[in-house]
Amino acid sequence: MSTTINRLAPRNITELAEGEVFVFGSNLQGMHAGGAARFAYERFGAEWGNGVGPQGRCYAIPTMHGPVAAIKPYVDDFIEYAGQHPASRFLLTRIGCGIAGFTDEEMAPLFRPALELPNVYFPEEWLRCLTG
Repeated sequence: MSTTINRLAPRNITELAEGEVFVFGSNLQGMHAGGAARFAYERFGAEWGNGVGPQGRCYAIPTMHGPVAAIKPYVDDFIEYAGQHPASRFLLTRIGCGIAGFTDEEMAPLFRPALELPNVYFPEEWLRCLTG
C-alpha cells in the first residue's frame, strides 16, 4: 500500500492544478446533466454531446449504457491514454458509483491496471478495494 498511499485523489475536486485532469463518469450521448459529469461540464470544459475521452481539462468514461463488462473497454482506453500522457495527473472520481448505480467493488477492479501508472490518482474507497 505504500506505493499507492500517495496516489489518493481528493474527495471533492473543486479546482485543478496545472496538468491535472478530472476523470468522470458520463453517458455515451455526452448529456452532462448530473453528478460529476455536470460539474465537469460547468467547471472543467467537458463538451456537451461528447461522452467519451479527453475534453477540456477532463476525461469522460461512459457508464450508463450497460453492465460493467460494457464499460471495461472505455476504462481500458482511458488507461492507455493515461499511460501515453505521463506529464498529466489524472484524478479519478468514483466513476459509475453515482447515478449509474454501480458499487465501488464493481468499478474499482476495472482500474486495477492503472495502479501501475504513477500519474493516476484514486478515490480512497477504490484504493481500499484494490490494495486491501
